Amino acid sequence: MSFAPDKDPNNAGGAIELMIVPRSVDLGDFSVRRALPHGRRRMVGPFIFFDHFGPAEFRSGQGIDVRPHPHIGLATVTFLFDGEIMHRDSLGTAVPIRPGAVNWMTAGRGIVHSERTAPERRTAGALLHGLQCWVALPAASEETEPSFKHLDSAELPLVADKGRSVRVVAGSILGARSPIATLWDTLFADTTLAAGASIPFDASTEERALYIVSGAIDIAGDQFAAGQLLIFRPDDAITITALSDAHVILLGGATMDGPRHIWWNFVSSRQERIAQAKADWKAGRFDTVPGDASEFIPLPE
Repeated sequence: MSFAPDKDPNNAGGAIELMIVPRSVDLGDFSVRRALPHGRRRMVGPFIFFDHFGPAEFRSGQGIDVRPHPHIGLATVTFLFDGEIMHRDSLGTAVPIRPGAVNWMTAGRGIVHSERTAPERRTAGALLHGLQCWVALPAASEETEPSFKHLDSAELPLVADKGRSVRVVAGSILGARSPIATLWDTLFADTTLAAGASIPFDASTEERALYIVSGAIDIAGDQFAAGQLLIFRPDDAITITALSDAHVILLGGATMDGPRHIWWNFVSSRQERIAQAKADWKAGRFDTVPGDASEFIPLPE
């Protein structure tokens, strides 16, 4: 997939290394804005893929139907702001994800999953808005056993004070730590700020970025609007102040232990491993998804 050319980043006191304006792709009933991977920045910490989809409103009888497809060498992170998606995978998992909850699916040596709108949600039409991210796994853990973790919103720490609300999905911030166990130092925090509220972004996180879901923010006197991914320089002190009511995602983590290759739904530190995954999917050697085994997404040619 091609990407829109980068705009020059605002100076923001030299704190911003790169500003990415994601390319918007129309998928018919909803749009997807892809910020990572990017031509000038492949990863931020372990985050190698960052999609913002919706908001979309489906008419009666409509919904999403992402047929079974494989992953290796990564963990998928699905986080919704509105709507519901039914997740099924080759481990036998069948669970709906709803706003504020998280699905953390570690593919490891290989997993297959589908994402659909459940039949009962199609009857009157439905809204859908959220994020899907991929995090790369440490090279030594790329072939780990696949696993799935779902946490409801009430199970994730919430820091609410001073006009800000911070739900800690992964890692730690403002003294709160998520119960999600990650294989690499990772930060993901869903944050809302009332107009005038601010939040520091701790420089102890080696690689840091901020995605603006809605609203407008100020950093060191420079202003930024919704739909931008800001990647910060390491070690700089950062304070984010909301110019209006704002919704942002704080993300990042430690620098990965080497580059990663990405092809379709496969991520690996080794090109030959991706070639093997391609051959395995084409030959039908991946596991199937119980309850959703009648169709699949073919290997792209």
